[in-house]
Amino acid sequence: MKRSFITLAAAAALLVGACSTPGSVPATSAPSSTVTSSAANPSSGAITVTDAMGNNVTFTAPPTRIAIAGKALFMVADAVYLFPEASSRVVALGSTVQNALSFIPVIDPAYGSKTILDASAGAEQIAAARPDVVLLKSSNATTLGKPLAALGVKVVYVDFETPDQYARDLKTLGQLFADEVKAQQLISYFQQQTDRVTTAVAGIADAQKPKVLLLYYSNKNGTIAFNVPPIGYIQSTEAQLGGGQLVWKDAQLGNGWTTVTLEQIAAWNPDQIYVIAYSGNVNDVVTELKADPQWQALSAVKHAAIYGFPGDYYSWDQPDPRWVLGLTWLAAKMHPDRFTSLSMDTEIRGFYRDLYGMDDAAYDKYVKPYLSGDLP
Repeated sequence: MKRSFITLAAAAALLVGACSTPGSVPATSAPSSTVTSSAANPSSGAITVTDAMGNNVTFTAPPTRIAIAGKALFMVADAVYLFPEASSRVVALGSTVQNALSFIPVIDPAYGSKTILDASAGAEQIAAARPDVVLLKSSNATTLGKPLAALGVKVVYVDFETPDQYARDLKTLGQLFADEVKAQQLISYFQQQTDRVTTAVAGIADAQKPKVLLLYYSNKNGTIAFNVPPIGYIQSTEAQLGGGQLVWKDAQLGNGWTTVTLEQIAAWNPDQIYVIAYSGNVNDVVTELKADPQWQALSAVKHAAIYGFPGDYYSWDQPDPRWVLGLTWLAAKMHPDRFTSLSMDTEIRGFYRDLYGMDDAAYDKYVKPYLSGDLP
């Protein structure tokens, strides 16, 4: 379903006097959206939604007041907004900012009228928005889900952490919006994008796969740390689906990101290093590492095989809809001979056109200026 955007002249007029975080996109510059008839007049009749925790949640009619809350919220919100009904039905959500940027204000013309929940919002604050239903990640079941249920607020859980969960949770959203046709279209899109990559790298012997290392760079309170993801995280999945050998695969890892030393990185001796940064500019991080004498001793750095993982509003390694861009880019970096005709500019434009209805003019204004990482 194609969406329309405000003209650049109108956007400029709206920006007069607007205040924003440096480097962010002001909410008032958001392009508008053409809302489908189903969004304006949701179908009547009871619906039952099966969520990520196996709960069957019944509504007398498709909910028209949806709240999105809890941790890691932007990943859920970006998936919810794949459905054109979202703009008219989401009435409250928490902050979707990462690294001073927020994508939802760019695609939701009604963003300014929504209740923006505090990061620490509890059940009572969320319930005050009078939602028909609250969308939460399953990890928030104890801290938010149970208190909301005690207040009589219905909760639907999603995860959106792995490719398989993407298909399952999109189906759940299709039920919630009474738009199961759209849900199936989206499920097919992600499956086709994944299949395209796995088909391209099929048949590559393990010995021919590069030894790769994905590193999340963090700098909290002046303390720099490098971290690797658990094997079950989507970052590891992207590297494996894209045809890489994970040098940290047999390491003793925790349930979340595990900090590793430079000595351990050197012992792994990866052929390629992919650096992830969720704050600051990943290009600056890679430049610093290349200039560091200790890092210059690493084989991957010597052979100019250390790369900044791309992103725009959010890094593409995360379980956000952009993970398919991350998968495609990563596979092409690891096996350029299998992707000789690939144009990442075409890929990115196609992603925003097909999933969020952006034409080239809107993409050039609202996305392209925020691209970072190792892109042409």
